[in-house]
Amino acid sequence: MSDDSSGTQGPGDGFRRERSQPLPPESRRSPRSGRVTVPSRAARRRRTGLLLMGVLSVLVLFASGTSWALTGWMSGSLNRFDVFSGLSDGDRPEQTGGLTFLVIGSDSREAVNQEDRNELSVGSTPGQRSDSMMLVRLNHERDRVTVVGIPRDLWVDIPGEGEDKINAAYAYGGPQLAVRTVESVTDVRVDHYVEVDFTGFVDVVDALDGIRVCLPEPVDDPKAHLDMAAGTHRVDGTEALAFARTRATARGDLDRIDRQQQVLSAMLDQALSSETLSDPAKLTAFLDSALSSVTVDSGLDTSTINELAYQMRNLDMGSVTFTQIPIADMNHWTPRGDVALLWDEPASRELFADVRADRPITEPEEEPSPEEGGRPAPDDIRVRVFNGIGTPGLGAQVDTGLTGAGFEVTDPAENWSSSDVPTTEVRYGPGDGTDAAYVAEMIPGSEAVEDDTLDGELQIVIGFNYTEFHAPDTEEAPEPEPEAEPSADDGLATSTARDNICG
Repeated sequence: MSDDSSGTQGPGDGFRRERSQPLPPESRRSPRSGRVTVPSRAARRRRTGLLLMGVLSVLVLFASGTSWALTGWMSGSLNRFDVFSGLSDGDRPEQTGGLTFLVIGSDSREAVNQEDRNELSVGSTPGQRSDSMMLVRLNHERDRVTVVGIPRDLWVDIPGEGEDKINAAYAYGGPQLAVRTVESVTDVRVDHYVEVDFTGFVDVVDALDGIRVCLPEPVDDPKAHLDMAAGTHRVDGTEALAFARTRATARGDLDRIDRQQQVLSAMLDQALSSETLSDPAKLTAFLDSALSSVTVDSGLDTSTINELAYQMRNLDMGSVTFTQIPIADMNHWTPRGDVALLWDEPASRELFADVRADRPITEPEEEPSPEEGGRPAPDDIRVRVFNGIGTPGLGAQVDTGLTGAGFEVTDPAENWSSSDVPTTEVRYGPGDGTDAAYVAEMIPGSEAVEDDTLDGELQIVIGFNYTEFHAPDTEEAPEPEPEAEPSADDGLATSTARDNICG
C-alpha cells in the first residue's frame, strides 16, 4: 500500500497490505487483484521465527555504510501500515531519547499453499497472531542496539481484553493492540513497528549461502523436521528455519528465543562479512528477499531510514546486545487450564528501566563465593569467647580451638551476662557478616546475630546447643558445586551478536 492511509485495512480484514511502489524488477503484479504474485516455489516458502527477518532488515538497513545510498528503493519496497493513528499520546509511555522498534513475527498461513505447509510443517491454523516478539532499542547516540526477546506465552493483561498470553493481543486488535500491550507491560514507548509474515526467510538464508549454527546437545524434533547432532553445523534456509522454530528442549520457548537470537546474529555476521553489502547486485537481491515480507509503520519513511542509516554506519557486532524478559514461573496454570509463563516482575522492571534510560544491559553481578576468593582467612578475624551456660572450662576449650585454627583471640574467655543462653551465637558488627557466617559454619547449630555495638571483632556466646568447634581444613580444597540446570529463575542473561557467532 502507499504511504497514505487510504488503502489501510483494519483488523477485521486480516491486516492485509498492498506493496508500496517502486517494485523490484523481478516482481510481477496480478492484473486482476493488483497484488504482487510470487514467481517461484522457492519464493513461496514460509515459516515461523521470521521476526528475525525484521530485526535483520532493521540492522542491515541501518548499520551498513553501503546500504544507505539505496534506501530510496528499499523504502519503496516495504509494505506500510498506519499503526499509531489510533493510539492516544496521553496513555503511552513518554519518549526518552532512544528509538524503539517493536518487531513481530506473524504466523498467518493464508498465503502459503498446502504443499509448502506440509514441507515446512507449519500446520493450517486460520487467522493471524504474533508468533514471536522482540523489542529492538537503538540508543540516543545511535552506537548501541539492545534486542529484548518477549516470549509469546507470557501471561499479561491485554488492554480491553483481560489476561491472556501476549501473542493474543495481535489476534484481538492487530498492530495497534500489540503495541498498546507491549507498552503497558514494559513502560517503554514504541517508536516504530516492524512485522514479518511467512515470506522470505528461507530465501534470505539461501541468498547468504547458508549460515553456521551450533547446538550444545542434540535435538530430534519430528514436528519441526529437525534431527541435528550437537556441535556446529552449516545450514541452508530450510534447516535454519527448523533450528529457529523447534521447542523440543528443556526450556521450550525460552530456548527458542536463544536460538532465534543466534540465527539472527549468524545472518547479520554473514551479511556484513561477505560481499553482499559491497556488491550492489547482491545487495539488491538480498534486500528484495529480506524486505518483501516486511511491513513497517507509515512513519518509517525514506528520510527517516536515510538519517538512521547514516547515524549507524559504524555499528559493529559487539554493539548489538541480546537478552530476554526474565521468567519466574515456566509452568503457570492459567484460569482456563493451559500453561503460560509468568515474568520475574522486579528483574523485568529493572531491565526495562535500563532500556528506557539507554543504559547498557548487563548481567547482575554475583556475590563472590568462598571458593572464588571471597572466603575469609582465620588470621584476619578477631574473636572473643563468652560462656553462656556456665559449664566450667568450656570457654577456654573454644579459645584453644580458635587459636589452633589461626584466629586472633583478643582476650581469654569470660562468662556471659547470663548462664541460660539456649542457642550459640556468633555476634558481629556492621560489615562483618561474611566473617560471622564463616565462623558459624564451624560451630554446628550456631546462628549469626548482628550487634551494632561491635566494631571489627566477633563475639562467640556459647549456648546450651553447643557440641563442638570444627576447625577449618586448610589443606583439602573444597569440592566444586555441580553446575545448576537451567531454570526459570536463572535471572537476566545477555550476549552480544559477536558472542552468538559459532566458532
